Amino acid sequence: MARVLILLSVILFSVYMTEQAYFLEKDYINKINEQATTWKAGVNFDPKTPKEHILKLLGSKGVQIPSKVNYKMYKSEDENYDNLLGRIPRKFDARKKWRNCKTIGAIRDQGNCGSCWALATSSAFADRLCVASNGNFNQLLSAEELTFCCHKCGFGCNGGYPIKAWERFMKHGLVTGGDYKSGEGCEPYRVPPCPYDELGNNTCAGKPREQNHRCTRICYGDQDLDYDEDHRYTRDSYYLTYGSIQKDVLTYGPIEASFDVYDDFPSYKSGVYIRSENASYLGGHAAKLIGWGEEYGVPYWLMVNSWNADWGDNGLFKIQRGTNECGIDNSTTGGVPVTN
Repeated sequence: MARVLILLSVILFSVYMTEQAYFLEKDYINKINEQATTWKAGVNFDPKTPKEHILKLLGSKGVQIPSKVNYKMYKSEDENYDNLLGRIPRKFDARKKWRNCKTIGAIRDQGNCGSCWALATSSAFADRLCVASNGNFNQLLSAEELTFCCHKCGFGCNGGYPIKAWERFMKHGLVTGGDYKSGEGCEPYRVPPCPYDELGNNTCAGKPREQNHRCTRICYGDQDLDYDEDHRYTRDSYYLTYGSIQKDVLTYGPIEASFDVYDDFPSYKSGVYIRSENASYLGGHAAKLIGWGEEYGVPYWLMVNSWNADWGDNGLFKIQRGTNECGIDNSTTGGVPVTN
């Protein structure tokens, strides 16, 4: 009897692991487009992609509901905000504001790993260092070190807490590190990307999630760098209140933003995303917030995703601003870099 139960559980687990993502099918995408009025859906993933593959990409445990327990972590004031003189532009794109900071518009690929929390925070930190140094620092920071060395941040490829990443930057810092096989920086990212092959298939679909790497405390990319000396730091870490998000981005640069993902989001192509009425919850995700604007009367946040440039609007997306769409207005994090 026990052997039968074990066999049955193995079969059920195998079915779960290979369950097709119904929400990637053409009919489902057509239904989204029949209902959505502010955005368009399209094919970003092979319709045969297992549901499990999409779930593996969702690794942020940072979607917040402000409460009396954590409200002190929310930043609403900063003396440097006063330099803005209350002027918040109706439209803003950090790529245009700081054109010399090449990292701001870089589209990352987290690979078959739920490390979105690490890519979003390390990328925003790198952007902020570039802004603070007037372009003297202009490279990526290591998502590899953050994902696999910050055990207090969470669970590596199995997800993590963005606010814990900023806390690590403040206490322990972060080394430089470019994309997969780039050789750039101290510790480049070592999770292979998930590009599409010549047949249009996602090369990671159906494969197991990347196993967590051993934490490496040595520069294996640019070996001329000293591991200890290469670390960069922030002076603080914080959540942002909705009213301070724009002020903080204008003052210091891009931030991390977490939000709930529903089964219509993976098929986003253009426009301002607003969750479809009957969409089902999949998990939490983190991306980089680089600006805002308004499209056909709908205010939005401008976001950089980490599912490679084949996804969405060349790797970017817009999501409704000011209504706490999918929890995003309550779930942004940042920190001010130390430059001296």
